[in-house]
Amino acid sequence: MAFGRLERPSGAQPMSDINMTPLIDVMLVLLVIFIITAPLMVSAVKVDLPQAQGTQAADAPRFIAITVDPAGRAYVNDAPMDNTALTQALAEAAKRNPDTEIRLRADAAVPYGRVVEVMGLAQKAGLTQIGFVAEPAVPASP
Repeated sequence: MAFGRLERPSGAQPMSDINMTPLIDVMLVLLVIFIITAPLMVSAVKVDLPQAQGTQAADAPRFIAITVDPAGRAYVNDAPMDNTALTQALAEAAKRNPDTEIRLRADAAVPYGRVVEVMGLAQKAGLTQIGFVAEPAVPASP
């Protein structure tokens, strides 16, 4: 240091580390979005299932979900179908694997005749394993 001179401080040094805070913030926001939207993607057709007592259904590796809404419209894996398209879809499933299980979800307000009609179409196609999906019964309070 010479007389009468002041040293200049050196400029800011470049930072060589990655700033992780914005990355973590984005990941947490995405996690919250997935947590909120995951339950909404279970089933697109909303039906009021009847309640029944019994054990939980065993998970079958091959099944077709048929839903009948309160108006009596049938859906195969959440795709709306009329009776002819439903018959074709069931026949194709039976051709691929005759042991395919039908999981029938019918609204409690659906007339029994419509449920029997869908069951008849499944049996006519060669699919005889039909399971009914219901909500577990709420135990009566004493």
